[in-house]
Amino acid sequence: MRLPRPRFTPQIMRVVRDVDRLDRSLFTAIAEHRSPMLDRVMPKLSRAADYSVLWMAVGAGLAATGDRRLKWAAERGLGNIALASLLTNQVGKRLAPRLRPAIESVPLARRVFRLPTSNSFPSGHSASAAAFAMGVSTQAPAAGIVVQALAGLVAFSRIATGAHYPSDVAVGWAIGSAVSTLGARVQPSAPPAKVTPAPPLTIDVPPHPRGAGVVCVINPRAGGGNGARVIRRIEKLLPEAEIVRLGQGQDLDDLLADAAARCDVLGVGGGDGTLQAGARHAIEHDVPLAVFPAGTFNHFAKALGVSVDATARAIEQGWCTTVDVARLNGEIFLNTASAGSYPEFVIRREKLEGRIGKPLAAVVAGWRMLRTAEPFMLRYDNREYTLAGIFIGNGRYDPPGDAPQTRLRMDDRQLDLRFLERGSRWAAVRTLFAVFTGGLGRLPLYHEFDAPKAHLEVVGGPIPFARDGEVTGSGTVLDLDVAYRALTVYRPRTGSWSRVLRRFGWRRQGVTAS
Repeated sequence: MRLPRPRFTPQIMRVVRDVDRLDRSLFTAIAEHRSPMLDRVMPKLSRAADYSVLWMAVGAGLAATGDRRLKWAAERGLGNIALASLLTNQVGKRLAPRLRPAIESVPLARRVFRLPTSNSFPSGHSASAAAFAMGVSTQAPAAGIVVQALAGLVAFSRIATGAHYPSDVAVGWAIGSAVSTLGARVQPSAPPAKVTPAPPLTIDVPPHPRGAGVVCVINPRAGGGNGARVIRRIEKLLPEAEIVRLGQGQDLDDLLADAAARCDVLGVGGGDGTLQAGARHAIEHDVPLAVFPAGTFNHFAKALGVSVDATARAIEQGWCTTVDVARLNGEIFLNTASAGSYPEFVIRREKLEGRIGKPLAAVVAGWRMLRTAEPFMLRYDNREYTLAGIFIGNGRYDPPGDAPQTRLRMDDRQLDLRFLERGSRWAAVRTLFAVFTGGLGRLPLYHEFDAPKAHLEVVGGPIPFARDGEVTGSGTVLDLDVAYRALTVYRPRTGSWSRVLRRFGWRRQGVTAS
């Protein structure tokens, strides 16, 4: 559909003619300027920005750094391009048709390979460049300086190659900037990253060469067969360690209680549920815990930064640390607890993330949860909330104001409480958008609290509870507290160079089962 051409007053037409004369003069001056540098660089830069290929490449580079802020900057910039391109190409070019400049005065080496056939006003390349650069600057000002300089060169290249008049470029730049400004008002920039915490407490305990005095309780069937591979690895690394295999129909608690009563070190191999049971017995018998990750997700082991090889090395060297243990109604959990519909969300997300990735899995699982969740009323600190779900973390999860992902430390003596209120269907859509873009903390339906202990009351019937991903009962009262540094667990010491290498994906060879 072609939009109707607007009618302008004589005064406006006079201004348009003056701008047109100035446009042509500036264009001619730039075109007639002889510069081998412009001849070599400008056509390549202009072609690189065709169809926003240049900005997609820059966005991919920013995301590949692994820095969360740069990743968000890339997402915001590319999102801005989509809207700016729509406004420029589908609205702007139809409102004010204008022929492309005559390029006879442009040196042949500098001309665009194929002159576009669309209207000249406004410049789509400039709109996309400004939208991306301003979006990056909103999230990451330091990186934005470099990207804005590149965007300015792209905008200038459209004049230098004869594709646009200067006013086309200026208006296109204004459209892109306006889109970015509006986006920043609707979705403000992400909260700053937290300060890197101090290193964890290290404890020297008696070494156990070759695993002498170590009793390991391992489920061979954990993680789809990971348990059996972990057993073989332990037998090689710690040949004097006793390995107790959890058989079909055997009671895990009985095996752990017996092992903890007669060992110097209690080793546990399995998923987070198995490690949780092992931690309980290690605390009761005052023995250190050795974690051998053998489950599917191994959240606790990942937070510790341990693998099978790393734990074996720490046992032989005598290196331990202490971590907090949280309690829900007297029952411990190492990672997270949840109530209401949040357990359903976690289960659905973990089933999907192996196929479609964690971010998209969170969106799909969250949408299903928000559509089907039965709201319940919760009383906390003399205030009532109508909630869809509750998340409780043992220790503060990062990032704040977003879906919880990682823990920077495991001994901060804090509970991480996150409430999500039930809203309308449109509120659910906005919530999912916020999860995907990192703006969850700015929603009025989302609440975060830090506390060393908490008392929550459900108004009405009981709701289901889950600890470390396993549904463990239901009730109307949630009594929560943290046992500070209650669990001693083996963890290797790492120097600065090891941390740098791990940052870039380096790992020691061996079975990690994670």
